Amino acid sequence: MKKKEISKRVEELRKWMRSYQLDAFIFPSTDPHSGEYVPEHWKTREWISGFDGSAGTAVVTLHDAALWTDSRYFLAAAEQLEGTPFRLMKERLEETPTIAEWLNEVLGEGCTVGLDGWVNTGSEVRELQNELDAYGIEIVTDNDPAQDLWKNRPPLPEAEAEIQPLEYAGIEAKEKIGLLREKLQEAGVDGIVISQLDEVAWLTNLRGSDVHCNPVVVSYMLVTDTQAILYLDHAKATPQVEQYLKSQGIQRKEYDSLSEDLSHYDKDSILLDPDHSNFQLWLLLNPDVVVYEAPSPVASMKAVKNEVEVKGFRQAMLRDGVAMVKFLRWLLPAVQAGGETEMSVSDKLEYLRKAQAEYRDLSFDTIAGYGPHGAIVHYEATKDTDAELQAKGLLLIDSGAQYRDGTTDITRTIALGPLTEQECIDYTLVLRGHIRLAMVKFPEGTTGTQLDVCARYAMWQQGINYLHGTGHGVGSYLNVHEGPHQIRMNHVPTPLEAGMTVTNEPGIYRAGSHGIRTENTMLVTHYMEGEYGAFLQLEPLTLCPIDKTPILTDMMQEDEIEYLNWYHQRVEEALSPYLNTEEKVWLKEACAPIAK
Repeated sequence: MKKKEISKRVEELRKWMRSYQLDAFIFPSTDPHSGEYVPEHWKTREWISGFDGSAGTAVVTLHDAALWTDSRYFLAAAEQLEGTPFRLMKERLEETPTIAEWLNEVLGEGCTVGLDGWVNTGSEVRELQNELDAYGIEIVTDNDPAQDLWKNRPPLPEAEAEIQPLEYAGIEAKEKIGLLREKLQEAGVDGIVISQLDEVAWLTNLRGSDVHCNPVVVSYMLVTDTQAILYLDHAKATPQVEQYLKSQGIQRKEYDSLSEDLSHYDKDSILLDPDHSNFQLWLLLNPDVVVYEAPSPVASMKAVKNEVEVKGFRQAMLRDGVAMVKFLRWLLPAVQAGGETEMSVSDKLEYLRKAQAEYRDLSFDTIAGYGPHGAIVHYEATKDTDAELQAKGLLLIDSGAQYRDGTTDITRTIALGPLTEQECIDYTLVLRGHIRLAMVKFPEGTTGTQLDVCARYAMWQQGINYLHGTGHGVGSYLNVHEGPHQIRMNHVPTPLEAGMTVTNEPGIYRAGSHGIRTENTMLVTHYMEGEYGAFLQLEPLTLCPIDKTPILTDMMQEDEIEYLNWYHQRVEEALSPYLNTEEKVWLKEACAPIAK
């Protein structure tokens, strides 16, 4: 993108701001549905700044402009912002002011800051307003400059919705809506607006292709004791979908008609999730309506998979495992032959997954980090950074796919040749953490926070830690990242329940050297019932060998070796029937037992 074009846009924006008596405007990286991936229509931060990273906030004043982003994008942002009116603000560095602090510095008391209430959550707007109140700066939320200034702005996604068959969904939409109404009744609330697209998709048993890597459709849903309204544009609703919605007791209205319906909402109370519902929804409601602020109950309902969804996961993991085995068998000879890069091996893995039945898409952009790039947790190779793989060191590849019956997420770190002693030590520590968490048994009511230490204990004894979470939920042909449960150090109050999926992905990252992560998707299952109540365990759904080459067996405990051998036996038995003779031979060696 030409830097002159960005400068021109900023000047046009400043004229627009003056006409609305605004001293600054804030552009986040979000959309009205708090999605991880944002449709092109809402990429206003990229439009105004030219910075195309996935995280960042741009702020433009009448005389200045700045963009905040995290360490993943410091280099890329500096390059993309050079020659534009924007200066780079490096988040989480001591010398970097917050947006509120910076606005106070460059504006001062009595000024007005604009933002689009449709793309900022209730919590975000209130938090910022509280900070700016201390400086005497006001926020207004009723303008979207991109609507007036963005020439050829991409339209809202127009792809048709599709029905997720009962053979994959397991429970009819009308039954799910009935269960939601029971939850609302228990909470003493008359209705709810559901904003998150994966929650709408799960509740209605609809899927789509509106969002990168997430099989969802742009929509809202309003559910009360008497109505269930899906706000979905008519272009996306085929006659089959229209008929289906009627059969499930769901009324369809146009996407933008939610505003009018909320302004005429005639119930006494409504539930809005302040962390995931956009701020504009509060403003639309009559002041007499009591807003009950709480997490959406759909998140917890969706997190516990039914028997059909669990079966689908098993089938999806089986196919994904076959693709992974074909990939791993190909990888080392290909690297030794030369010419392979981070991007080329990512393409190869995607090609092998596409050959599997029910494949629909990737579940996220593949992370393939060789050597030092593996130490960048959310690294994504570009043409400028694409490293050629050599027959030495470690390749970290974190990938997944969307299948019609399940979503996969797996990380393997592979030795491409000789390793240093430190690489082997770190690899073994990560593997030990992965196995200790995989083996844990725990009572009902336990949270992921209480289990997190299992994955970190071995590395903690060596003074090593990692800063990301250890595990997240995985959707059923839905978003690869879902809550409300997690396994992480900071407190997450949602307990793990039988039927939940959760990843197990500890790691060690050494800047400039290497990164290591081993990840399986797990299923929470019943373990036993006894004198002290019900206990749960984690069953691996992912089926793929773990590279044994870097393991220092002297560092391993006997029960950890037993678990790895058991897991590999399970992998071989499950995948062998779907492989050819040469692949079976390779898998047998990859899954052969180890000993101290």
